[in-house]
Amino acid sequence: MTVLVPLLIGVVYVCLASLPPEPQRRRLNAVVLAGAGAAYLSGGGLGGWEFAFTTVLTYCAYRGLESWTFIGIGWLLHTGWDLLHHVHGNPIVPFAEHSSLGCAICDPVIALWCLAGGPSVVDLVRRVRTRLRPAT
Repeated sequence: MTVLVPLLIGVVYVCLASLPPEPQRRRLNAVVLAGAGAAYLSGGGLGGWEFAFTTVLTYCAYRGLESWTFIGIGWLLHTGWDLLHHVHGNPIVPFAEHSSLGCAICDPVIALWCLAGGPSVVDLVRRVRTRLRPAT
């Protein structure tokens, strides 16, 4: 459950986040990344480093307004930050001890989708179904 649920959350996020058309899809995901960068600010336990990390992710989100690559890099950075919090800081959800670990498992799913260019899941499913259909 510690691994499966975060993976499912990542897949659900990708499916929902892929619904808006481009370029709104990319811009929306950049804004979500900026919010994720500030997730630990209210008590992450790593002091001033929380502000430094938020600055780095804000830069990635800003560049992500025009680049899926920067959004993917930002999610990978957030994965590392989640792991650091799991080991040395406070969990992202104060009452859920392993929430930062779960986030570190979920985030790479999102990052891989972003690094692939944030494709529409609906379009991907249609293409696969078309290829699997027998020729008449």
